[in-house]
Amino acid sequence: MIKASGSLYQPGRRGLSWLKLKRTLDTLDVVITGAEYGNGRKSQFLSDYTFAVRDEHGNLQNVGKAYSGVTDAEIAELTEWIKAHTLEDFGHFRSVEPQILLEVAFNNIMRSDRHSSGFALRFPRIVQIRRDKPLEEIDTVARVEEIYQSQPDKPVEGKAS
Repeated sequence: MIKASGSLYQPGRRGLSWLKLKRTLDTLDVVITGAEYGNGRKSQFLSDYTFAVRDEHGNLQNVGKAYSGVTDAEIAELTEWIKAHTLEDFGHFRSVEPQILLEVAFNNIMRSDRHSSGFALRFPRIVQIRRDKPLEEIDTVARVEEIYQSQPDKPVEGKAS
């Protein structure tokens, strides 16, 4: 928060004396590796996308899952594509051919045992479908590590939180 030094705190009212300063979010170019059916009105659509980056050997390593940022029309289009390009169907989840690239924004990166990359994006959201890039141009685990290391608010490693 940025505030005028002489301003008073007024619960529920920010006004122009108090401003919330948000840092610019980083983005990564990733590839969809899996999809799940959504909830509620999206329950008939594959609208929750698991995505990956490349490791130093060119292998795909999952780094997160996002379900916001695409339009209803894009969700319908992606659902049809995913159904046609499913590698394995586990009922609610499908693994898919890695061909659809996304640009994903996020708040920060955490170390994680949940994803094969060793990292997880916090609060990821899809910025756009990257129809202009080939699979070879997705980001790497090394880039994720670089962003992680540059975060001023990352947890101290080796310390229990």
